[in-house]
Amino acid sequence: MPRIDLYRTVHMGQRERLFALAVETGAADTAEPDCAGHLAKRCLAMTQELREHADHEDRYIHPLLRERAPEAADALDAEHVRLDTALAALDDRARRLPTTPAGSLPDAQHGLYLAVNELISAYLAHLHAEETVAMPALWDRCSDAELGEVFAAFKASRTPEESLADLRGMLPSLPPAVRTAIVRATLEAAPDDDAGRTLAAVSTTLDPRRRSRLYDDLGAPEAWALVQSEREQAH
Repeated sequence: MPRIDLYRTVHMGQRERLFALAVETGAADTAEPDCAGHLAKRCLAMTQELREHADHEDRYIHPLLRERAPEAADALDAEHVRLDTALAALDDRARRLPTTPAGSLPDAQHGLYLAVNELISAYLAHLHAEETVAMPALWDRCSDAELGEVFAAFKASRTPEESLADLRGMLPSLPPAVRTAIVRATLEAAPDDDAGRTLAAVSTTLDPRRRSRLYDDLGAPEAWALVQSEREQAH
């Protein structure tokens, strides 16, 4: 049976959003009204998300890591210096972009694009350290029950709205079997009168093909009705 992985699925969602932000920042037409402001908000939302994620790890995962595998914790601390610098640099460029004169916007946009990619470079190294150093160390020195307690404590700290946002942030980047297992467990834990709304809310993050596959795998009658309606409208 696979061990509990405290990083895997959430990191997959973060990678997808980071890569999408890089493409969006490079391809955006800043000559369009409000484009610069939109890009700035997207970048600042990303840095806020990454900082909040780091806070969650510091609160729920890394105390156990520091206790059981201090050398692995030290490796993560070394990543934070470059990561914090990249986050601050992106924040600075994003905040200045909306007030940049029109003639300087192309260069400012490219500078923002480079800052996004510098953050991605730093963040990918950080994720790699967590997944290949920290998590194996936790597997080696902690029981499944202890890892389960960490995961349960984090879940208990999240409001229903935050939990739903967490799901929506990771589901599009996961393989079908993992996506279905997570959604099924979520629906089984939801009150009967809320399961349909939960399924509708999480599935809207998926493109039609992935959504149809999820509904097929779940075998959910209410989902099938929506799928059939979408297929009819498509044809």
